[in-house]
Amino acid sequence: MSGANSSSLTPGYFILHGVPGLEAAHIWISLPFCLMYIIALVGNVGLIYLISHEEALHRPMYYFLALLASTDVTLCTTTVPNMLCIFWFNLKEIDFNACLVQMFFVHMLTGMESGVLMLMALDCYVAICYPLHYATILTNPVIAKAGLATFLRSVMLIIPFTFLTKRLPYCQGHLIPHTYCNHMSVAKVSCGNVKVNAIYGLMVALLIGVFDICCISASYTMILRAVVSLSSADACYKAFSSCTSHICAIVITYIPAFFTFFTHQFGGHIIPHHIHIIVANLYLLLPPTMNPIVYGVKTKQIWEGIIKFLLGDKIGLT
Repeated sequence: MSGANSSSLTPGYFILHGVPGLEAAHIWISLPFCLMYIIALVGNVGLIYLISHEEALHRPMYYFLALLASTDVTLCTTTVPNMLCIFWFNLKEIDFNACLVQMFFVHMLTGMESGVLMLMALDCYVAICYPLHYATILTNPVIAKAGLATFLRSVMLIIPFTFLTKRLPYCQGHLIPHTYCNHMSVAKVSCGNVKVNAIYGLMVALLIGVFDICCISASYTMILRAVVSLSSADACYKAFSSCTSHICAIVITYIPAFFTFFTHQFGGHIIPHHIHIIVANLYLLLPPTMNPIVYGVKTKQIWEGIIKFLLGDKIGLT
């Protein structure tokens, strides 16, 4: 009997509401999101292609950048097409299991993105503090193992979200006031006790987000000490300018991430819900859109690679 009751409280589908309170503006909201998605798709796929085909970009920094681009393009593809279907065609229904799959990939890929940014900070640290040993420390096997470890960490920590969410009874309707399925938005639809979900979500945020930020902060503290100790101002500028693109990527990623997390945890009754939903979507779309632009503009080798691709072999990479 209990199995039957549990089955009857598991919905066949959910309804993704979109942006509550701004239903009349869904078409207008969709336009910048669609443009950002196109830019993210073209920019990240182009970046991956460029890094894979240009010999001069076969270096640890660019391998990590290709991993970041792969993560970003997969992340926005997990959510944006479905979101545009909601905005354009009013296709709001999503299968219960499909919702859990989307939830898993959203959280796994955002955790992966954070981990790759942490690896890129360590890459900057080794490049500036141990330039003579850079090639021997960051070998291809080391890079592959670091990427695999980051992926497995994210997968192992996010998998329990699926089981914690699936075990809940859903007797309060099927409406999720969001554009995609995420852990707490789905859990809050339940009529059960979501305290375990909230605690585990906070623990994952500490083990991924806070840990990565601490590693990034420690890396840049040591980088700053090494740069300040350099004798010439020109050497200081060249050393630190090599990390400016990464610093921009960190700011673009973590500011909307912090806003989304703290709003979910503490500010649900203070900040209007539609603002929270829009920022949550920007959190998934802004980094994939801006990272290729930032790295393309600020990284000389990538910029030269783009020019070479557009103009043929007339311009060589330095």
